[in-house]
Formats: sequence, structure tokens, C-alpha cells
Amino acid sequence: MQLIKVDPRALKENPDRMRQTKSTPQADALLLATIKAVGIVQPPVITPETGGGNGYVINAGHRRVKQAIAAGLEEIDVLVDEAANDNGAMRSMVENIAREALNPVDQWRAIERLVALAWTEEAIGVALALPVRQIRKLRLLANVLPAMLEHMAKGDMPDERQLRTVAAASLDEQKEVWKKHKPSKADPQVSWWSVAQALQKTRMFARHASFGDDLAKAYGIHWVEDLFAPADEDSRYTTDVEAFLGAQQEWMTANLPKKGIIAETTNYGEVKLPPKAERVHGKPAKSDRTVMYLDRDGRVQTVHYRMPAAKNPKGKTGSGSDNAPDDVGEVSKPRPDVTRKGVEMIGDYRTDALREALGRAPIEDDTLMALLILAFASQNVSVTTGSGGTYCGHSRLAKNAAALFDGAGKLSFDMDTLRVAARTMLVDVFSCRENATNSGIVARVAGEVIGADTFLPNMGTEDFLSCLSRTALEAACNDTPVLPRQRVKDTRAALVEHFKEGHFVHPAALFAPDAMKLSQWLSSRETPADADEADEDATGMGDDLSDEEPEVFREAAE
Repeated sequence: MQLIKVDPRALKENPDRMRQTKSTPQADALLLATIKAVGIVQPPVITPETGGGNGYVINAGHRRVKQAIAAGLEEIDVLVDEAANDNGAMRSMVENIAREALNPVDQWRAIERLVALAWTEEAIGVALALPVRQIRKLRLLANVLPAMLEHMAKGDMPDERQLRTVAAASLDEQKEVWKKHKPSKADPQVSWWSVAQALQKTRMFARHASFGDDLAKAYGIHWVEDLFAPADEDSRYTTDVEAFLGAQQEWMTANLPKKGIIAETTNYGEVKLPPKAERVHGKPAKSDRTVMYLDRDGRVQTVHYRMPAAKNPKGKTGSGSDNAPDDVGEVSKPRPDVTRKGVEMIGDYRTDALREALGRAPIEDDTLMALLILAFASQNVSVTTGSGGTYCGHSRLAKNAAALFDGAGKLSFDMDTLRVAARTMLVDVFSCRENATNSGIVARVAGEVIGADTFLPNMGTEDFLSCLSRTALEAACNDTPVLPRQRVKDTRAALVEHFKEGHFVHPAALFAPDAMKLSQWLSSRETPADADEADEDATGMGDDLSDEEPEVFREAAE
């Protein structure tokens, strides 16, 4: 073959070429970006035109020639070959069939070679038409055990969240976990979820710390930087949970308001207020008291409460009919499958899973914006309308929006900043908790859309299973080797033991809302064209349909 330079516009297409189907716009954009960055790596193959013509026909590389023209190249290198009897049909088929794409591990090795040659991640992304996030994800493989890399090269890759967990662990820790979870002849697939769970360490983030550098030094806290977190986010963290919480406790003690108290939390992350205390959700009065506590993320939270006024002694007297029980003569209701405590736990589980999914799960831009719109339809959100009909006191929402402005007060942001602000806004707004913060059915819809079900924790614990009725408990035995026992507590103990190494999610905890309730909610939000919006705001129409739970969630008559 002979290597020559030609004008790509002078080359003629081969009518007998193998690939007749048009390539995707994404593939063409990738090839164009590559040609602009590094040129044509593999010269197209051409043959002299037959039948009396004096031009050249493309035998291999039609897309390369087309994108070279789009890139504005005046000349390209080509290889001139003799014309084949079959007009290049066999060559074209072999070239297209025998080609194999690089697997992710080989892509990472190629990226590392480019980095060693002083290529930046941004430049590599432009050349390959890949987002910088994808480049950084592949570079996580540098911290992965070689034995795991060898298996990943076969095409069995973990998702991004699992890969981050694996890459954050030491090689010794990865080696021990891999011994237990590596593939076998009987089961060649790896459960990356199990690998990630075994390597998962609780992280306490510096951005959640109220204490300063002095207390961090006193408690021996050393911050580690997450190099793959967004650039505008403080991603420092420590896995020394005990030291972090100790420093937070000391800070609360030193900054406790007058008459304030430090409270503990329940197993579900809710603050334990003094007996008979009523939590204040609005603006506190001067007589109200303050309580500080640490939430599940180790953040210092402050709430207000008030003690109930002393009862009027006269209230003890009254007619016998007023004090008579209402349920006289009624048949007692059976215990529901899930008690109120179980409902509250599910609300906490959903909220935590939803927040984790919003922070980590892949979400398309259009979906992200749709969820943002849903968030402001939540029950626990109020905004100031153009007519001033409602009010908003949530300063965090304003803080999230402020990230989209530059120092001169102009709206200026890139897509990464917009995505971070949108995700943070959604995390602040959406909630499934069984109290005043419940967003209602829209949070359930959001959780279903982004797959938050996969972030729900293992509910096969004594704490949660004790909230289930006998019927629901025996239903949980389905698809397990556990058989229902004579005594409920024995069935529960067997399930707890079985799910120690497994993952159980009660069907009632899944995010998908009831189709009928969702339809009712959508119908209740439809406003006639001639409706008076002021009347709707005044009467609260559209807000009376709460996210009602199934019958199994209703409070038991005890």
C-alpha cells in the first residue's frame, strides 16, 4: 500500500460498502471531537476508481472522511490499495465485524497514559466527547485491587456508587473482602452490592462539623479529601466517627443557649424531647425552650419546644355523657400489619434512601428539573407568590439558589453548579417523615423515578419486624427458607437471623404510590380556567388530600 495526502472532498463513496445504516449523532460527535483533537489516527483505505475514472473510491473509513470534512481539514493521509474483484466487500465486512470496543479497564489505562503525558481531564473529555465525571469515574480504578480489575475487564463492572466505595477502601481491606465475594465456576458474576456493603465505612463530613480546627486537633481528627467530589463542595471527611461526635458534643456544650438542653435521639434519628413537651415548628416564643442534638449525619440540629399549660381543675368535672367512651358496643379492630411506630420508621427509611439517591444516583437533566418542580408541590414547602399570598422562612432554599450567582450579583453558573444546586435543593425539600415535614405523595413519585428503593436499608431487624403483625410477618417468610413458627417472636427471631446477611425491604416501604391516590392527587390539582386563585389560596383547596397510607399503616386500636 502507498500512503498519500488527498483532499477528503475529492474522495467518492463506495456504493457497495458494508455499513449502510447511518451512525448515531453521538457516535459522529465523538469521532468529530477526536479528529479535531488528535487528527485521524488510522488513515482510510482507498482504491483507484474503475470504469475509466481517474478518481479514488473509499474502501474503508467513510465516517472518518465525512467527519474530516466536517472538521474543516484540507488534506488527510490515506492508504492506496489495489482494487479488489469484489469491490472491497470482504474487506469492509471484516473491518466492521472484527472490531471490538475497549473495555472500561483498558479505557482507564489509556487515560492514565494520557495523564502521564500532561493531558488534563478536561482535555481528555473534549477529545473523547466524554463528560469529565466519566473520566474521573474511570480513574477510580487506579485504587482498585488488581484481582478485581482483572474481573472488571471481562465486562462485569460495579455501578459508580459501588466503585467509589471500593476505591475508598485500602488494598488490604479489598483483598480480604474479595476472598469472600470473588466469582466461582458455579457463580461467575460478582455481587458488587455485597462487596460495597462489606467495605462501606461511615463518613463524617467536615461541612457538617460545627466545631473548628482547635477541637479537631484536640480530638485527633484528620480530614481526608474526596478527590472525586464536585469541585465547589467541601468533600473532606473522617471515618473516626467517635472523635467527630465527641467534638460535636463538646461544641454543643460550649454553645448551649440559656435554659437549653442537649438531647439524645431515637433509633430512627428523631430527637427525644422531655416528657409531655410539644415541639414548636414555627417561630418560637420567648417562653419556649431550646434543645440541641446530633442527627444521623452527625450535624448539630436545634429545635424548640414548650411545656403544656397546667390543666384547669374545673375541666375534671362534666356530664357523664361527655366522659363516656365512644367505642362502647363496638367490636375491637384487629391489629394492623404495621404499627404507627413502623410507619414512622418507614418514613425515616424512605427519607434517608431518597436523600442518598438524590445525592448519588444517576439522574438525567430533564428528570432533575422535573423533580425540582415536584419538590415545590410538596406539602412541607411554602413560597412567596407574586401576589404575596404565602410566606417562606426556609433560609436554606435561598442559600442553594445563591450558589448560582457570581460575586457581582449576576446569574452565572455552569451545568455542574446547576446540577449540584438542584440536587441540594431536592435533598432539602423532599421528605417522607411522618410529621410536619412530610412532602406527601410527590416524594413517593420522586423516589420511584430515581430508583430510591435500592437505597432502602435492610429492614430485617428486630426493631422493624416487631412492628409487623403475625400475618405480615408470615408473609415476609415467602421466598425464604424460614418457616412460620407457633410463636410470633420465634418467627421474628428466625427472620432476623436469616436477613443478617441478606436484605429485606417490606413491600409497604417501596416508593411507588398507589395509582388511585396519585390520580386523585392529580385531579385535585387541576384548576379550572376561570377559577379564582385567591379563593383557592384562602380556603386551602388542593392541600386537603394527604399522602394517605394503605390500610395496613393505620393506627391499631389498643
